[in-house]
Amino acid sequence: MRFDVRYRTDFSYDSPVSESQNELRACPTTNETQRLLDYRVTVQPTARVFSSIDAWGTRVDAFGIRRPHESMTVVAEAAVETRPSPMPTAAPRTETLRREDFIDAHVEYLQRDRHTDAGERVTALAREQVSLVGPDVVGAVLAIHRHVGSTLRYVPGSTEVGVSVDDVLAGGEGVCQDYAHLAVAMCRAVGIPARYVSGYLFTDRDDVGAPSESDSVVVQTHAWFEAAIPGWGWLGLDPTNGQAAGEYHVKIGHGRSYDDVQPLRGVYLGPGASVVSPEVEIRRVQPADLWRGASQVPSAPVGSVPADLPLGVRRHSAGHPSGSSIRQQQLQQQQSGPSGSGW
Repeated sequence: MRFDVRYRTDFSYDSPVSESQNELRACPTTNETQRLLDYRVTVQPTARVFSSIDAWGTRVDAFGIRRPHESMTVVAEAAVETRPSPMPTAAPRTETLRREDFIDAHVEYLQRDRHTDAGERVTALAREQVSLVGPDVVGAVLAIHRHVGSTLRYVPGSTEVGVSVDDVLAGGEGVCQDYAHLAVAMCRAVGIPARYVSGYLFTDRDDVGAPSESDSVVVQTHAWFEAAIPGWGWLGLDPTNGQAAGEYHVKIGHGRSYDDVQPLRGVYLGPGASVVSPEVEIRRVQPADLWRGASQVPSAPVGSVPADLPLGVRRHSAGHPSGSSIRQQQLQQQQSGPSGSGW
């Protein structure tokens, strides 16, 4: 399957901004089930883009604008080819999870962070799902995947970025990132390494996941999870719609949780607030055009974003949970504090 993806985010400020520094994570990765054919980033006002690969293997496009501006537009365009993902053919037993070499290779995906810090109820539910299927790692992961999908109700606007998995479970509703975080937390609670995935899904409804009948859809970025299967690799599952991640999923990158793969974040120098409008358009390319215009992505210079934040600096971000009300709540929460405040 071939897709052309256009990610666009518009920023407008209520007073001139003298400087901004930004990091973009919107480039589809190349792996066993997808291949990046072309990618480019444009910024208005014009800025030089420095590209690098972060600790999790995701491309980061960093850019800064140092002259005064009242708006900013970021556009990332990609062409990517996908194919169906295989399912595990082996059934490793749960004792393989305790092998020292396996733990050492996946230690960062076994640790908790602020998005996956599971309490007693989440841990108990995870153990219950494992007990139902016996000592089978694949069966345990699939049981957790099904339980998360059947327990939560997809309700755009019902949560905010940063809500704990315990609160998500207690509330019984959320959006794609909540499903992914809960599944990751449950896997880690029983010793199964799991990671959060950011990407795109070619569908009209994230909670259904059926491929769109149209050749073009407008969406928000999507989230799912991957679990490590000993002796096999990473199994991608989408609990929001009860599917395995397949050829209609376009992966950007993965990390411990949302914070590691947030699509766009940055800081700006100025007293005013900002309004952010992100949008993703995905176009399915017909078979006759699969290789037309395809090219290899050129290597890019490596750069960095200044780490120190002077007084007066404010943060902005374009998150990716589905549901515009959640995105706006997140942005307002991050931008309404005093100058120099953080997340």
